[in-house]
Amino acid sequence: MARGAVLALMLCLMASAVMGEDPYLYFTWNVTYGTISPLGIDQQGILINGQFPGPEINSTSNNNVVINVFNNLDEPLLFTWHGVQQRKNSWQDGTLGTQCPIAPGTNYTYKFQVKDQIGSFFYYPTVGMQRAVGGFGGLRINSRLLIPVPYADPEDEYWVLIGDWYGKTHKTLQSMLDSGRTLGRSSGVHINGKDNVDGTGKALYTMKPGKTYKYRICNVGIKDSLNFRIQGHPLKLVESEGSHTVQNIYDSLDVHVGQCFSVLVTADKEPKDYYMVASTRFTKKVLTGKGIISYTNGKGPASPKIPNAPVGWAWSLNQFRSFRWNLTASAARPNPQGSYHYGQINITRTIKFVNSVSNVNGKLRYAINGVSHVNTETPLKLAEYYGIADKVFNYNIIADEPPASLDNIKLAPNVLNATFRTFIEIIFENPTKTIQSYNLNGYSFFAVAVEPGTWTPEKRKNYNLLDAISRHTVQVYPKSWAAIMLTFDNAGMWNLRSEIAENRYLGQQLYISVLSPEHSLRDEYNLPETQLVCGLVKDLPKPPPYSS
Repeated sequence: MARGAVLALMLCLMASAVMGEDPYLYFTWNVTYGTISPLGIDQQGILINGQFPGPEINSTSNNNVVINVFNNLDEPLLFTWHGVQQRKNSWQDGTLGTQCPIAPGTNYTYKFQVKDQIGSFFYYPTVGMQRAVGGFGGLRINSRLLIPVPYADPEDEYWVLIGDWYGKTHKTLQSMLDSGRTLGRSSGVHINGKDNVDGTGKALYTMKPGKTYKYRICNVGIKDSLNFRIQGHPLKLVESEGSHTVQNIYDSLDVHVGQCFSVLVTADKEPKDYYMVASTRFTKKVLTGKGIISYTNGKGPASPKIPNAPVGWAWSLNQFRSFRWNLTASAARPNPQGSYHYGQINITRTIKFVNSVSNVNGKLRYAINGVSHVNTETPLKLAEYYGIADKVFNYNIIADEPPASLDNIKLAPNVLNATFRTFIEIIFENPTKTIQSYNLNGYSFFAVAVEPGTWTPEKRKNYNLLDAISRHTVQVYPKSWAAIMLTFDNAGMWNLRSEIAENRYLGQQLYISVLSPEHSLRDEYNLPETQLVCGLVKDLPKPPPYSS
């Protein structure tokens, strides 16, 4: 009898655990202007709770994240959660195509789940050029305790947020672009909001001799690819954009705009100070930022001799090709990452995107397949949900193949339809002399090839269909192409954009509408009760909710 009672109690506890929600994390952010000096000169920046960079979001797979954002700026504000897939929930994606911005003097509460993800990511503001002056910070998603990680727990974990810096206010940069000018070259490089070029700053981090540390490195800049290295210390790559990698050793890593890596560094050198270094790649003049790492028992300053960065984009391309998925490691779930055999799935559609740049009415514009995206007063997702899409934008104004000539650029909202749960191949072709970096919100995809030249169907024989890393950004080198594959299984309105801020602001982006034909809660969440509405839908009755 007692044994039966114990068994019944255990079953009840198991049932409650199954039925219970995943844990919640609550944050309150006060977003203000403040004085910052990344390059040693005071300027206005964007702070979160008085911090620059902003506070870390330290989460675990499947946590629910709730962030109440108070906008104390003098202009609208939105945040996006770069790399977070927002399963069934493009309502919280924080782009102008999905959400009404938070008006000055008001607040809005984001609520999203970091569902089935692990890794290093970051957040940033998406309105105008705000990201150029702050508002960004690290977003960590830890593995659940029951899921094995393919390396021993590090002694500690450190964020390294690197980026180019222009030394101007975001409104000045935005005015430059609005007037038809380019931003030109950046003024310097920061590491965690400082550049420490003269080497007199305090140590950013300390390491105990013999211990191993995890460094989470993200390029939060707006234009330049950066090479990251630590004096005398090799970098063991263990994670890239949410995927465990084969643990190759690198002297340095090219980190492109929007890209994140996690590396292990062991403190096994002479006990003293060492420099972390981030320097620009593919620029006529190399700009460098430095930060100091100290050994706890260290004696002596860092050597003034800085290790040189590699030269040329061919080195970068070859390094990109060397990254491999760890096919036996578990990610957010117990099953190995490599259990998804995407190479065996039939491609149902191929879309080829070609970027271009030209002048329209005397002003600089960037485009994809000849269309330069313009934002609308009514967010695209709201217009679609309320059934008035035809009053705001037209679907599919670009074809799956680029036009024969890209000389003429059309300005319009750029929205593509994608059929729910289809497997699609996307080709990015870059005919320009500058590197391109793309991100697709709401999805991870497999970058199966990055090659020089022009893509043709015959190039599919060069695809890596075995251990290409699942990622959310892809680089397209000058005069080159990249191929990605993904299943459109996340219903919503998703932003595909250039990570280069000038290009994105001036039109090199689009949205992909993925609609579930069943309009079911199984596939997509309803419009949240607290969602901000604006534009043409502001006074319309709310559509009936989706059924379960």
